[in-house]
Amino acid sequence: MPELSFDVPGGLPFSDTPPAQPTVPRDAATVILLRDTDAGIEVFLQRRVAAMAFAAGMTVFPGGGVDERDADTSVRWAGPAASDWAKWFGGTESVARALVCAAVREMFEESGVLLAGPDGGVVADAARYADARRALESRDLSLAGFLAGSGLTLRADLLRPWAHWVTPVQEKRRYDTRFFLAVLPEGQHADGATTEAESSGWQRPQDALADAEAGRSTLMPPTWYTLKELAGFRTSGEAFAAERTIETIIPTLIREGDRIRVLMGDQ
Repeated sequence: MPELSFDVPGGLPFSDTPPAQPTVPRDAATVILLRDTDAGIEVFLQRRVAAMAFAAGMTVFPGGGVDERDADTSVRWAGPAASDWAKWFGGTESVARALVCAAVREMFEESGVLLAGPDGGVVADAARYADARRALESRDLSLAGFLAGSGLTLRADLLRPWAHWVTPVQEKRRYDTRFFLAVLPEGQHADGATTEAESSGWQRPQDALADAEAGRSTLMPPTWYTLKELAGFRTSGEAFAAERTIETIIPTLIREGDRIRVLMGDQ
């Protein structure tokens, strides 16, 4: 990736001094959920509650850390194999499988959208699995256990790899996050029924960016950059068809007055 930089409004909580021993980042998955409207594509965003240990109060895409049970090989799976995801994102097949499962699980927990269904299909209404959703969020139930008990197959073919961001080295809490793209399945509805968000909703990418510029929300650099990319597409189909090369991005953040300079270069 050639070096480039962009600015985001200030207010991001980060240390200006990198630690002597950077924290090892934890694997995580983020899902950029899209839908098509007459006004263009919209993306599902959530404002995290102020009590969260990471990205408190930030407006983000659904996602979170990998659970060790996400690597369970018993999950029934349709779509690109774990070996393909490992090739696209880098790393082992076990980690790639866990990341795909984490993406499906986290999106269901945080938005109620479920990329799974009977063989060859996807559920038309995920609300019937509300009890399982709560059990997944509390970690009383694993994704593998939920899918097996409900007779569902994970639809990896409804995801596509989008980006790979790693939290800057100066942060104490760091994540090695793979970003996935998905489209809202027909008949399903995204909601904000999660303890991790104080509000949720759909916005056009350009409107979400305008909110951040006006100080009505705060975006982390990966969210900001991704919204800028998405603003260039007219439909979700265009976004899915776009050619992508997934490269690892570990940004450098520099505070410049009331703006944050984000430097992205070869890693």
